[in-house]
Amino acid sequence: MRILVLGFTGYLGTHVVERLRALPGALVLGGGRSAVADLDVDLARVRPEQLAKVLASAAPDTVINCAGATGGDAVTLAEVNARGPAVLCAALREAAPAARLVHLGSAAEYGPGTPGTPVTESAATHPVGPYGATKLAGTVAVTASGLDAVVLRVGNPVGPGAPPSGLPGRIAALLRESGPRPEAVLRLGDLSAHRDFVDVRDVARAAVLAATAPGPLPPVLNIGGGRAVPVRDLVRGLAGLAGFRGRIEETTAGSARSAPVSWQCSDIAAAERSLGWRPAHTLDDALAALWEGGRTP
Repeated sequence: MRILVLGFTGYLGTHVVERLRALPGALVLGGGRSAVADLDVDLARVRPEQLAKVLASAAPDTVINCAGATGGDAVTLAEVNARGPAVLCAALREAAPAARLVHLGSAAEYGPGTPGTPVTESAATHPVGPYGATKLAGTVAVTASGLDAVVLRVGNPVGPGAPPSGLPGRIAALLRESGPRPEAVLRLGDLSAHRDFVDVRDVARAAVLAATAPGPLPPVLNIGGGRAVPVRDLVRGLAGLAGFRGRIEETTAGSARSAPVSWQCSDIAAAERSLGWRPAHTLDDALAALWEGGRTP
């Protein structure tokens, strides 16, 4: 089986590739802008006809699209998260119409949740900012493409290698910088929101299961931890692992991307029915792996 992973050097893509390479008989190709990419692909810039030629030469049986932008201005987000999947689908229809497409979406597409009610894939989508809106546009491009495609709507990934552009990676970096000094102060935004955290290794396992599952899959599947956790608990968990003895100060300001969304939780029953998937790692597992992974040997 020939499997092309786009965005293979990113946070999610790295874990997906690692898991794919353990599959017997799988030939894994990396696509992206990196110098080590097997295929030079920039979904934000490439024309559909150009990408179709690249895909025809690669002849993939499956494409897993891990490419995405979580930060930047609205133009950058639209180029990567909305235009990219649309171009990819157009190129696949021309060059490899029988290939399966697994696209990584985001729970941010749902927008604010109702406390106590996990959201199912059939729920209405109400993204509150450019990130969620552009991810939703990418999902619509995939689900309307007519391809053998599935979108995995991923919750808040956490675990080894988490980048500082996201909350878990940023908190870990701040804690390493602060050290165990009792006078250290960690000044953070409002931590009262609830999020559905999922170990990045579980996300990778879901992507591999979706890539290799026989027969058609539902157009969208939620991939999350299945429970709403206060962001404050994540911060305290990392602080405990770090041996942090200082003070954590919260402000009333949240991030521009997530401040209007106070509660999120995904119903993950459909992923279990379709893929036989459930999270194998707890949040404590994910935090421990994140902290240990960034320690200096």
